[in-house]
Amino acid sequence: MDIMRVPKRRLSERTQQPLAQICKFWLQGRCNRNPCTFWHGQTPPPPPQSTGYHHTKTNAPYCNSKEVLISKTTAGSRIAKPLSRCNARTPPENTLKHNSKSVLITKTGEGTCIPQASQKPSLSICKYWVTGNCTYGDQCRHLHSWHNGDGISTLAKLHEHKKTVTGIALPAGSDKLYSGSTDGTVRTWDCNTGQCANVTNLGAEVTSLICEGPWIFVGLLNAVKAWHIPTASEFTLVGPKGRVLAMIVGNDTLFAAAEDGVISAWKGSSDANSPFQLVASLSGHTKAVSCLTVGLNRLYSGSMDQSIKVWDLDTLECLMTLNGHTGEVTSLICWSDFLLSGASDCTIKIWVATEEGPLKVTYTHTLENGVVALNGMTDAEGKHVLCCSSRDNSVRLYELPSFSERGRLFSRKEIRSIEVGPGGLFFTGDGTGLVTVWKWLEDTKVAACS
Repeated sequence: MDIMRVPKRRLSERTQQPLAQICKFWLQGRCNRNPCTFWHGQTPPPPPQSTGYHHTKTNAPYCNSKEVLISKTTAGSRIAKPLSRCNARTPPENTLKHNSKSVLITKTGEGTCIPQASQKPSLSICKYWVTGNCTYGDQCRHLHSWHNGDGISTLAKLHEHKKTVTGIALPAGSDKLYSGSTDGTVRTWDCNTGQCANVTNLGAEVTSLICEGPWIFVGLLNAVKAWHIPTASEFTLVGPKGRVLAMIVGNDTLFAAAEDGVISAWKGSSDANSPFQLVASLSGHTKAVSCLTVGLNRLYSGSMDQSIKVWDLDTLECLMTLNGHTGEVTSLICWSDFLLSGASDCTIKIWVATEEGPLKVTYTHTLENGVVALNGMTDAEGKHVLCCSSRDNSVRLYELPSFSERGRLFSRKEIRSIEVGPGGLFFTGDGTGLVTVWKWLEDTKVAACS
């Protein structure tokens, strides 16, 4: 072999003593180098001619109190825990090395080094714990739980849908939970056993699902399916153009919002063969209507055109248009005398909702990610809590009216559906097809251990 073609650095590595760094391939049982330039053993020997902690770039002694990466080069110096894949992050500017393997520490005093694991854990779920590969256990700085916060417990995980859950409904007095998904099915769950009792294949994406009294309404492409639970009767309501993205019932009227920007309205009828009659089509939005809510004798609609329209429930006339968001309005709820709106512009806006006069924004709460869905509920102590799903695959729980954060729920994909049940129950549905049953607990100590 022509020695001139061998890089000098490689040649010197072959001829020097093994480095004080454990061979990662030896740890995996597949190192085929003989000799290997790295150490084959659980604990590497101290490198020769130790001189103390040094900066990798300037070789200057360590004298900064910021969080840094360190190197152990003297016998008796404290070793911080090595970075695992689950807490690795971009090293700060003051970067040092520990036997060429990075470790995070915090220097809190002269000569005092505390492992990062002893600090306050981050509010993000450990992705390696999710796959069962995190080896840090309780010392991991990321969460090993699907929720964070006191007073919350997971009762069940219902994972039968193959795609995004777009609607969840628990009819009053029923022991059956219904869920719809873009996999084209509606599943019926037995609340006593947690088992799927029935699957209905509709042959098209289910884009919304709600319940009202004895009825289940399912939004599809160009239609709404209406199921009468006691008699198992099924009716098809035509009128919408495109996917039905949201539905709500108010003033004995079913409203369905579609992709063409029109809201279809049906009134109940005494005709047994056709129990719903199309009475109006509310036009005004220039893009798809993505969310609806009802309150104070008003219908509120949010759209991809970034606006909110206010409709009179009696006359079905548009009373005003609210322009405050700079992104798609994704969710609307009414709380007390207020309208809460969430949008893809990473904000939640609080509007003063009264029966007369224009609505005004009284508060804007800013998030790091766009809002996917909102819903309101009360905890076990009767405190008002706002659930806000965002595009970082989490749900933040805010106590109202202070907006202090009570905790977070985590998921593998965006949570599109949040539904409230009786007795402190609530439900979430995400992009993987998982329906999770949650419960508010009165004893927060029990919740913290669950």
